[in-house]
Amino acid sequence: MSRFFSYLNTATDILSQYKGAEPFTVFLKKYFSQHKKSGSRDRKYIAHLCYCYFRLGKAIKEIAVQERIIIGLFICSPTPNELLEQLRPEWNEKAGLSIQEKLALVSPPVDVTDIFPRVEQLSDRIEKEQFCYSLFIQPDLFLRLRPGHEEEVKSKLKKQDILFEIIGDDCLALPNASKVDTLLLLNKEAVIQDQNSQRVGELFRKMEARDHLSVWDCCAASGGKSIMAKDILGDIELTVSDVRENIIHNLKKRFAEAGINKYKSIVADLTKPVPPLLQQQFDLIIADVPCSGSGTWSRTPEQLYYFDHSKLEEYSMLQHKIINTVTKQLKPGGYLLYITCSVFKKENELQISYIKEKLGLAEIETSVLAGYNEKADTMFASLLRKPL
Repeated sequence: MSRFFSYLNTATDILSQYKGAEPFTVFLKKYFSQHKKSGSRDRKYIAHLCYCYFRLGKAIKEIAVQERIIIGLFICSPTPNELLEQLRPEWNEKAGLSIQEKLALVSPPVDVTDIFPRVEQLSDRIEKEQFCYSLFIQPDLFLRLRPGHEEEVKSKLKKQDILFEIIGDDCLALPNASKVDTLLLLNKEAVIQDQNSQRVGELFRKMEARDHLSVWDCCAASGGKSIMAKDILGDIELTVSDVRENIIHNLKKRFAEAGINKYKSIVADLTKPVPPLLQQQFDLIIADVPCSGSGTWSRTPEQLYYFDHSKLEEYSMLQHKIINTVTKQLKPGGYLLYITCSVFKKENELQISYIKEKLGLAEIETSVLAGYNEKADTMFASLLRKPL
């Protein structure tokens, strides 16, 4: 029994030191490198306790840290387990109850809408309570199978007895802890990409067909949307940019793995006028803009816990600046694909209203891609068109 309470004490120590300035996975790696007494199984238990604490979000923050950890563990445990049995045995036998029932059972009772900051500001098409319940559940790992490699990837997974669910023609869902990086040729055979990030690709097909599209992925990050655009749209003239030089470096490595060799890349701050290399007109601009990331907080619950709501206004203004800059580079009749992994109306629907009313683009189709009932991220995507 002492081993499990040692885990609880270590988790408490970690939480007292972590202030949210970096991803929790990065902080944990540094912590365990300095405290080498914990084995891999111990580290897994300790990390799980910390994540359970974060998944309570903004709720019951006033109670003692260790009690909050145990409450989080109870809510996050779908079945009885040895950790909960040792720390709170009377709750372990009730682990199979619904999240709603467990929230009512703990003391103090937890209102699910207290977990998420400003739940009233969520996009209208999001079921608020269902979204909040999903924050206690770790999403799946999703693969997008690249053209020509679909059966090869499935065969490799089956040979290693890795469970997967087939979702559509080229999407697989795997348990989150699945190790595929040494089994598959990532980026060549398959791309690790959330289910709803993949569904954004459906909007590519809403554009009028034309040959040899010029495409600018203006906030490209690691290039996942660019690879998907290449797979769906075929022979495109691709330009990618990001404000972070190290990200562009990583993108180039990923493109090489994906077999994408013909493209232009540039480091650019799009809150300022575009540099000469970007001063051309594009058929399609993909704007996967910086945002709160709130649709992914079930993957990174520390961001739920530490989110400062005042930053929402900063993200909104940043999105305005980027959109004002990039839409000037659209051809007449060209398309803007606006994307966030946010659930906030201010970053989603209100931005589309701004683009239509102030910038004169016409809305073709808008989707709130809800992942909270599918163990996936929740995303927002809108395809707009510049008048001819």
